[in-house]
Amino acid sequence: MNTTLRRAVVATAAVSITLSMAACGKKSVDTGKTSAADVNQGFRIGLALPENQTTRYEAVDRPQIQTRLHALCPKCQLDYENAGQNANTQEAQLNTLISEGDKVIIVDPVDYKAIQPSIEKAHAAGIKIVSYDRLAQGPVDGYVSFDNTQVGKEQAQGLLEALGGRATPSTPVVMINGDSADPNAAQYKAGALSVLRGKVRIAATYDTPGWQADEASKEIDSAISRLGKANIAAVYSANDGMATGIVNTLLADHVSPLPPISGQDAQLDATQRIVAGLQSFTVYKPYLVEAGTAAQMAIELATGQPLEVADGKVNSATNKDIPAKLVATTIMDSKNIRQTVLADGLYTVDQICASEYAADCVKVGLK
Repeated sequence: MNTTLRRAVVATAAVSITLSMAACGKKSVDTGKTSAADVNQGFRIGLALPENQTTRYEAVDRPQIQTRLHALCPKCQLDYENAGQNANTQEAQLNTLISEGDKVIIVDPVDYKAIQPSIEKAHAAGIKIVSYDRLAQGPVDGYVSFDNTQVGKEQAQGLLEALGGRATPSTPVVMINGDSADPNAAQYKAGALSVLRGKVRIAATYDTPGWQADEASKEIDSAISRLGKANIAAVYSANDGMATGIVNTLLADHVSPLPPISGQDAQLDATQRIVAGLQSFTVYKPYLVEAGTAAQMAIELATGQPLEVADGKVNSATNKDIPAKLVATTIMDSKNIRQTVLADGLYTVDQICASEYAADCVKVGLK
């Protein structure tokens, strides 16, 4: 684990212990519209995630948030909703959580703009809101995510390093960006372009609806038709899910060797592609830390505690100085898999080095 991640984990754990001790004997206090919750009695907490196409949400975020919440508030009840990438569905789900009397809702918005009326409705009911991973518009009380512009910069840096001496101002690079309805996608793109401009040529660029792998597949196919197989020196893929579609399409079109391809999220299949040399790198985002921090922030807000877990502030289009925690990220390639996903317990060597990848794992020193 790198030093930054280790510090983040230790800091989160230390504050969690302090919070647990402080909250054990805490009585309800007046915070204005509603009284603060009491962990001794327990209360309801809502969790509204945006989709389940990206493996992290069901594999990491949901179980880790649930585990941390139970550790901090054993009698609390978690009300879970997943919107399946549908903003209207998420609106209905938030209405349900509001009507069920949740004290705080952790929400990762499908559409950060469309969700604003639901956030305002929750705020009017005295419900605290933790905006998770994506910053929602409206009166949110806290935000937990990563530095998205920095993630984009890391992706671009990784591509330039993979290109090496082939990176020139005329080198053609295809950009497969995320969903334009996701504010994070714009930040990744801006961060990447701030590094790539002047060093390579952006030959084609796409925004991908719903971050869907099949859409990314169509986009890289379009780029091949427009530019030709030999005229794609590298592919900026905004996340690992889309990299799946990109790699599969390039292989089906007999592009050999594959150009450098980026990613984000350190999904298991992406880690295996990196081992196999099919994807150059990903950006490792320690979701265990992010999820645990969000759970802690939710308890702090619900019980009227100071937001000690937040160490900074961010602005949205509608609100200023939102308490925030941005967790550090790092580029992960075949050389530091042990120091990232393995060290943090996200995967095991056996999971990564399934039979299909056993020989590749030997080559990169994992077996």
